[in-house]
Amino acid sequence: MEQQIAKALLSIGAVFLRPQEPFTWASGIKSPIYCDNRLTLTAPQVRDLIETGLMELVQREYPDCQVLMGTSTAGIPHAAIVAHMMGLPMGYVRSGAKDHGRTNQIEGKLDKGQKVVVIEDLISTGGSVIEVVQVLREAGADVLGIASIFTYGMAKGLQRLAEAQVKNVSLCNFDILAQVAADSGYIQPGQVRQLLRFRDNPSDPIWMEEV
Repeated sequence: MEQQIAKALLSIGAVFLRPQEPFTWASGIKSPIYCDNRLTLTAPQVRDLIETGLMELVQREYPDCQVLMGTSTAGIPHAAIVAHMMGLPMGYVRSGAKDHGRTNQIEGKLDKGQKVVVIEDLISTGGSVIEVVQVLREAGADVLGIASIFTYGMAKGLQRLAEAQVKNVSLCNFDILAQVAADSGYIQPGQVRQLLRFRDNPSDPIWMEEV
């Protein structure tokens, strides 16, 4: 499944690798990878593969799940589709409380004690999804963990998840994607080590040096 997802994401450009001509993040960091998993929504075959994968992941890793909660905004459509497939309630968590109406931050009915799985599209440093988990916990939810499409597996993200005592299971990860990309001709085999050096320390431009 991990390799299938990697091939699918690469095939539609949802994950695009360009180590020879890095992208520039808002922070100024040079990155060999660009992720836009929203593109999966406009590719029906890839979308079906991902939603089926997320459903099976939730069933296997979180069998007691009672509610799916999407992250705003990228996780919302995936949470909605998977919840429909599983016959489960679904909601989502805003990045901040509304400044009007009922000033909700959690949208959808959520009862205290309900067992929740958070659906996320991409995990890098983990900051935003952990905030979602904290909001749900403060509302009385029993957050079982996260189900995500893709994770970088960055040390900072893994450390934050561990400190927050949050489990994450992803359909695909950076290591698998890099190897599949090399095997499929998207990048040169020697560039896999470059990608992994970036993953290990994104802020250090040494990864751009040829291996």
